[in-house]
Amino acid sequence: MKLSCQEHLIPGESLVQKWEHLQSWGYDAIELHGHGDFVFRARLDELQAARRAGVAMPTVCVIMDHFIGDFDAGKRRDAIENMKSLLSVMSEIGGEGAITPASYGMFSRRLPPYEPPRTEAEDRAVLVEGLTELGEHAGREGVRVYLEPLNRYEDHMVNSLAQAVELGDEVGLDSVKVMGDLFHMNLEEDDPPASIRAAGGHLRHVHLADSNRAHPGTGHVDFAGALAALRDIGFDGYMALECGLRGDASMVLPEVARYLRGLGPTAPV
Repeated sequence: MKLSCQEHLIPGESLVQKWEHLQSWGYDAIELHGHGDFVFRARLDELQAARRAGVAMPTVCVIMDHFIGDFDAGKRRDAIENMKSLLSVMSEIGGEGAITPASYGMFSRRLPPYEPPRTEAEDRAVLVEGLTELGEHAGREGVRVYLEPLNRYEDHMVNSLAQAVELGDEVGLDSVKVMGDLFHMNLEEDDPPASIRAAGGHLRHVHLADSNRAHPGTGHVDFAGALAALRDIGFDGYMALECGLRGDASMVLPEVARYLRGLGPTAPV
């Protein structure tokens, strides 16, 4: 089991300090935040210094207010260029890849006015085009794009692992893979373990949060079932905490690591 934690959840003034805490609490890596306006690129010296100090930083999650599936062409272009920058930086620090949803908070078919300004076919064409460009760039850099499905209230385009897998198949690049978030899966997947098994090798990264969006063990997500399914597909990627913490991080983070590692055999998860 390879556990990581998003950097903003970890106490410490620097990545090195955060890493020292995290290692002692049973974690294997830090997941970075990649803010827009090319801020992540400006952190390159800091990230390279952290890498030299032994900090493991396999993934970065893009943090923006617009994404690769935006309705506005200019915003789509900006999102793609920022993602390409994240991918290049991750390559330079020996990381594995960068995570993006299709969109976040842009539109929901579950809320008025219910019908988006693009058809499903137009949505798909936009996403295939953007993911192809990103996948080609990622392939040149030796890293991967991880597409994250979100729940129906946060995105109208990609809500399930199966939809993300289908898009990845259409793109047809090994550098475009799927990321599963157990919070979103709890809302969208009829049977999350079965969905994990169906995604198989397409699924290369996981986000961990309980049904209440707090840390694992505080809600009703079936983490034992999900971990068993991940073992069944030979998953060997990182699982990163992306959640709220109910309590002091120095107490909660070690508790979460013990909880997850105690759910059953750990190999190869």
